[in-house]
Amino acid sequence: MQILGVRLLGVNAETGWKLIISFIFILCVWLFSRGLRALTSHLWRDRSGKRIEFWTRQGIQLATALVEVIGILSIWFDNPSRLATFLGLFTAGLAFALQKVITAVAAYFVLLRGNTFNVGDRISMGGVRGDVISLGFIQTTIMEMGEPPPVQSDEPAIWVQARQYTGRVVTVTNDKIFEEPVYNYSREFPYIWEEMRIGVPYGADRARAERVLLDAARRHTTQVSELSEAALKEMERRYFMRRSEIAPQVFWRLTDNWLEMALRFVTKEFGTRQVKDRMSRDILSAFDEAGIEIASGTYEIVGIPPIRVELRTPARDSDR
Repeated sequence: MQILGVRLLGVNAETGWKLIISFIFILCVWLFSRGLRALTSHLWRDRSGKRIEFWTRQGIQLATALVEVIGILSIWFDNPSRLATFLGLFTAGLAFALQKVITAVAAYFVLLRGNTFNVGDRISMGGVRGDVISLGFIQTTIMEMGEPPPVQSDEPAIWVQARQYTGRVVTVTNDKIFEEPVYNYSREFPYIWEEMRIGVPYGADRARAERVLLDAARRHTTQVSELSEAALKEMERRYFMRRSEIAPQVFWRLTDNWLEMALRFVTKEFGTRQVKDRMSRDILSAFDEAGIEIASGTYEIVGIPPIRVELRTPARDSDR
């Protein structure tokens, strides 16, 4: 093929025909894939089928990519010897230039097994905490959440002081699963042990204060405790682990200023802030009825040393 008398290298009637066929083939596969995805969204419109829809879409994407690769190679490399030479050079260059990308794609196939995390799981990965909302060939998309005050110093800086959404959507490359630990809050055991620490003066009714804390925990976590018992037994069946107490407990710790009571209880990972809010309101009301104060780091001045004030009259000009 020539343009203005210049012969284009490697462009002839055969390659031009292959380009047209390749374009038509890719367009047909893309349209077919788009139709399948639309059908999938129609079949699982309710929230309960979102996870099935997600993994169906992942399967459609993998099948589409595989069909496109096989089709393009079949169009352009009908000679097996030419194909082997091309693949050898291509994979060698690709492995050298795109190491991170290849690792991310390999991590994607590891994630497809679902043993690390799944869409909808609450995880901490690559320094980002939140819920997995999408999983791609190279990146995982996470709806970021905040963290309680004890871990607010961790990077990156987050202004929401609870495990609730910040509104930021963060993408993390999949290769992080090979480099850093992935913390999954909901995959195997969808409950967490939470703690509330409350300081009580030494002169207060400590036994009643403990009963108030336990009553509040039982009132708002009894059903959760029953559910977590079954999940805990399943964990013991699958893994070698020691049994941990799931009933609410209060632990005492002596300090220089007050008695610290740590209320430990089990709750669902989702909605923890609401549970602690309801418990805090009940605890404050019960403390007010019992006349129990919450200790704080305030100071009372009980004595002031004598102060002597001397007033001096300035000298007159006539006295100088």
